[in-house]
Amino acid sequence: MMASSSWGGPACPVPAGAGDRIQLGHGSGGRMTLALLKEHFFRAFGGQKLELMADGAVLPWQGQELVISTDSFVVTPVEFPGGNIGDLAVNGTVNDIAMMGAEPRHLSAAFILEEGLPLAVLDRVVASMAKAAERAGVTIVAGDTKVVEKGKADGLFVTTTGVGVRWGKLSPAPHQARPGDVVLVSGPLGRHGMAVMAARGNLGMWIDVESDTAPLWSLVEALGRRVGDSVHVLRDPTRGGLAGVLNEVAAASRVGVRLEEGALPVPEAVRAACEVLGLDPLYVACEGVLVAFVTPDAASEALEVLRTHPLGREAARVGEVVEGPPGMVTLRTGFGGTRVVDLLPGSLLPRIC
Repeated sequence: MMASSSWGGPACPVPAGAGDRIQLGHGSGGRMTLALLKEHFFRAFGGQKLELMADGAVLPWQGQELVISTDSFVVTPVEFPGGNIGDLAVNGTVNDIAMMGAEPRHLSAAFILEEGLPLAVLDRVVASMAKAAERAGVTIVAGDTKVVEKGKADGLFVTTTGVGVRWGKLSPAPHQARPGDVVLVSGPLGRHGMAVMAARGNLGMWIDVESDTAPLWSLVEALGRRVGDSVHVLRDPTRGGLAGVLNEVAAASRVGVRLEEGALPVPEAVRAACEVLGLDPLYVACEGVLVAFVTPDAASEALEVLRTHPLGREAARVGEVVEGPPGMVTLRTGFGGTRVVDLLPGSLLPRIC
């Protein structure tokens, strides 16, 4: 039986099946992903840097702080309204570096190519990667290619690793949210996830939504120059959407987060598509939006900085950090009630990044 979501449709239940096998829900960014990381990866690799669950690791080097981050991209289809797996791979990794308060500098890229992939598709993906790298101000300096048999890779998979350098007063981290902090988002929610779903033909309707994939460092840099020491946390709401990010930060910082439903910038097209599919926009991925936790005295200035940037024109103040219950995210609805915004157990939209 499907569980009911707050938006009037079915939510994803815990996937059925053997408990000793990987399931799609393990890639959701929700509870199953967290359990997979803790029980199978952190236990084996150990180390505080992994357990922080940040977007990258900060490494001291010759008096500087380097940030390194790696990500794999398995989106299907590989081309979708507003982008493709190539620019997604570049932007996804440079944004993870930016969310650590570091300027992205270099990338490496590894490709798994499926036998039978049209070279014209590969050329479009590579060209978009080059264009995205130029826009983000990074160079692709190393890489690898592998080819697998037909039916083994859905066309192609891409893995990118990035290196950046921290500067200025920016030193955000998931565990630094404090009661009183204001939660800001830099733009509309859910566009990337819905664009991918539209490309799959799952909507059964035409929808005018494009992916928001974009490099965010220039936006982070603008925040850093104006209110850098007032920015406690930066995250980009990719897998798991805004709900996933807020739950991670609330748990890491041992605080509560309270959202205001009426303040959430959900485009009407995204809202309509979510109603058709029975999804909650709070859990739908973005690829060109950041979430910032800033001190209350700097919130108005930070919002002004975001709104004066081309990527932040629709920025909004969506909530605040409260003392508790620790680790809990709640939403004050338009009817005056309150509901819990929890991590989902399984996957609403698999293979969207």
